[in-house]
Amino acid sequence: MPRTRKKSDLPQKTCETCKRPFSWRKKWEKVWDEVKYCSDRCRRDRKSVK
Repeated sequence: MPRTRKKSDLPQKTCETCKRPFSWRKKWEKVWDEVKYCSDRCRRDRKSVK
């Protein structure tokens, strides 16, 4: 049986741009410590928000 986690058990961070919480994603598995933004849109808009 596969190892699965409930979504509520996944690590969370707060986006630096929109200040909303976002959860761990499989594609961020190796770089989770470096992830700061919840989406490409927030990453693009990071300079316009102060």
